[in-house]
Amino acid sequence: MKLLFLKYKSVIKFILTFLVVYGLFSFAYKFYLQLSDGSKFYPDYMTHLVSIQSEVLLNSFGYNVQVLPHPNEPSMKVILNGKFLARIIEGCNGVSVIILFLSFIVAFSGKFKTTFFYIFSGSVLIYAVNLIRIVLLTIGMYHYPEYEYVLHTVIFPGIIYGLIFLLWIFWVNRFSKLNKKDE
Repeated sequence: MKLLFLKYKSVIKFILTFLVVYGLFSFAYKFYLQLSDGSKFYPDYMTHLVSIQSEVLLNSFGYNVQVLPHPNEPSMKVILNGKFLARIIEGCNGVSVIILFLSFIVAFSGKFKTTFFYIFSGSVLIYAVNLIRIVLLTIGMYHYPEYEYVLHTVIFPGIIYGLIFLLWIFWVNRFSKLNKKDE
């Protein structure tokens, strides 16, 4: 048993670090959501921010868009050219995928400064791509409503998770301590 532990020490360390960081950030995020009463920013600050930024982008592309609080559920209604088209829920704000991203990077950490800046820049990139994803998904659902299911459940999740996977691969190959041990 000790021999197995020594042999797979780096794998066990990665898994434990990932789980602890993911658990801590997920718990903190859940706590944040519980504290968000929606009185100022509905349903919560991050979802509200993503909704407003999506509205601004869609309007800048020439669409007549309104994003309004949904009266029956914690989400924001997207009304494009007078048609209630979609809703932006907490899961659309990108925070959960950023937590997944940073947990992996910390578990495969490199130098502190490099790790910090990679997490920061990667999170900003994920946030921006997620915002563009929402805008393109909204436009796609407006022009091609028959493809709503494929767009929402296959193509656009593939884009965001594909980006995260590429960022992980780049990190492991360029900056992680694991890569430095192999040189």
